[in-house]
Amino acid sequence: MKDKVVVITGGSSGIGKALAFEFGIRGSKILITGRNEEELAGTVLALRAKGVSAHSLRADVTRPEDNRRMAEEAVRLYGGIDVLINNAGISMRAIFEEVDPEVIRKVMDINFFGVIYATKYCLPEIMKHRGSVVGISSIAGFRGLPARTGYSASKFALNGFLESLRTELLHTGVHVLTACPGFTASNIRKRSLTLDGTSQGESPRKEEKMMTAEECAAHIYRATVKRKRTLVLTLQ
Repeated sequence: MKDKVVVITGGSSGIGKALAFEFGIRGSKILITGRNEEELAGTVLALRAKGVSAHSLRADVTRPEDNRRMAEEAVRLYGGIDVLINNAGISMRAIFEEVDPEVIRKVMDINFFGVIYATKYCLPEIMKHRGSVVGISSIAGFRGLPARTGYSASKFALNGFLESLRTELLHTGVHVLTACPGFTASNIRKRSLTLDGTSQGESPRKEEKMMTAEECAAHIYRATVKRKRTLVLTLQ
């Protein structure tokens, strides 16, 4: 991955941030996006302190125009795109009977349509370089989890999209990876949406017993290098 251009959505915290370091310290050129400008700036400074070529762009994956700008910025900065890691995501925790349907719509907008938009705008460059499209999915994309109706639905949709895309691109040299972590210590549960769309605030699980974001990133890096089709990071 040395000198490869890697674009990571949701790259300022959690698994996305860990991926920026994992690829960056191995020589990749990094562009991270996210909605929190302060977090983005802090992550870029930390990456550059390690000698990584890194830039950030404030962008919302649910906005097609922001994704177009992201692809254009990567080309402007580095001359192309080799790897897109669709990492931006949000979770939810609410029984379907009680949840506001708009919460599920928001989860779908970020977890599914965000991937659609980012991939659409980055794919022409990735095809030129015979690079990789990586989707950070979940075990919830294989089994519907209670109190996770919207989240599981978004990840099932993501898995279906990536499988179809992989088949369409079979003879182009483009690699498509579906990465499915289990429970990983990150901010996603703290930011998880409740039945009315507010953030949960505290994780209901023991984060210290989970796989770290750094361990998860190392597995995803290796799977990208080996151009694996699917990566499942739990026996659960």
